[in-house]
Amino acid sequence: MKVKFNHLMVMFLLHLLFTPLSLAKPVTYVIDPSHTFPAFEADHMGGLSLWRGKINSTSGEVILDKKNKTGSVNVVMAMDSIDFGHDGMNKHAKGDDIFDVEKFPEARYEGALIDFQDGAPTKVKGNLTLHGITKEVDLDIKTFKCKIHPFKFKQVCGADIYGNIMRDDFGISYGKMLGFKMDVALRIGVEAIKK
Repeated sequence: MKVKFNHLMVMFLLHLLFTPLSLAKPVTYVIDPSHTFPAFEADHMGGLSLWRGKINSTSGEVILDKKNKTGSVNVVMAMDSIDFGHDGMNKHAKGDDIFDVEKFPEARYEGALIDFQDGAPTKVKGNLTLHGITKEVDLDIKTFKCKIHPFKFKQVCGADIYGNIMRDDFGISYGKMLGFKMDVALRIGVEAIKK
């Protein structure tokens, strides 16, 4: 047991030693689907309440070049994994009068990491493709941190990201005639592990 522990400590220390060298070039991180959940808040009945939901299945990658203060993000969301915490709403949202997941099974966000401060990006300038329509959607990064994962002994980066869209810009106008507000708040928690 002691030998195994010593081996793990040596591996961990070597990884720490050589990690700074990897920051001199772009590093690719793979989205961790078990810790990445694009979430949202949408109006119900013109201000009566807010519905909150999330996308449970995501994939993609983040490329980060701290030295040159650049990077990119590419995330694919499986729209049939949309989850409001209510079976009836989930079924309705997947239908053809809202997300129409049979016709549009995926949403995608592609963007550039920008406005670096203290080695971390503070914004994403990009495009969201949702319901078959692509629109520019810029996001604010509230927190961004990279560290060595204590169990996987690999570098992991995580972020808390905010944004807003108008869902009717993407052809999702269900309830508009009934006074439903079209603005949707995006609240995205993401973690990605070094490839």
